[in-house]
Amino acid sequence: MTSVPKRTNHDRINMHRKITGRLVIATHNPGKLAEMRELLAPYGIDAVSAGDLDLPEPEETGTTFAANARIKALAAARAAKLPAFADDSGLAVDALAGQPGILSARWAGPSKDFNAAMTRIERLLQERGATEPAQRGAHFVSALCVAWPDDHIEEVEAKVDGTLVWPPRGSAGFGYDPAFLPNGHERTFGEMTSIEKHGLPPHGLGLSHRAKAFVKLAEICLER
Repeated sequence: MTSVPKRTNHDRINMHRKITGRLVIATHNPGKLAEMRELLAPYGIDAVSAGDLDLPEPEETGTTFAANARIKALAAARAAKLPAFADDSGLAVDALAGQPGILSARWAGPSKDFNAAMTRIERLLQERGATEPAQRGAHFVSALCVAWPDDHIEEVEAKVDGTLVWPPRGSAGFGYDPAFLPNGHERTFGEMTSIEKHGLPPHGLGLSHRAKAFVKLAEICLER
């Protein structure tokens, strides 16, 4: 199990560290990998995936998104001897007391069947009488962590609020995207192009949870 160093006051006042050279994207999830590569592309980062390097997937034992992102980033950085970039994200449904939360991927099972996971959520909502949009609030959370082999870490977190629709709409994106309608929009993430979903400049300041978190990370760790 990967040990996670605690942040100290000394860490907090240190200068932020910039990402330069090669960077490991610490994920084996094809959907996350594609999005993270798209987000990094404008910065000229030489990104390689943990899968490409045959790095093992660490056990995610954290109780928060941030803790699990840290575990994945540190494990990849130590194994590859390179800076590593990790995301831990998921869907939190208000009527389900924040479930599936950090267990979002596990609800899809070993086969990553998110249609089954979305059906499970809908069944639970129906059991609770949550049929109106006001009763179907949810948010996506993304915690991003960049770790270096010397255990220096940079961390950010963001979320996007919305409601859950049924049946799911659209085939773009991945995971729970087709069931999630972000506030202020008429199309689900599953109906948006990746450019629309990210909502990054010049189209906006970040729409998706991952894009919002990435904007925060770019401010402290990236240079064009």
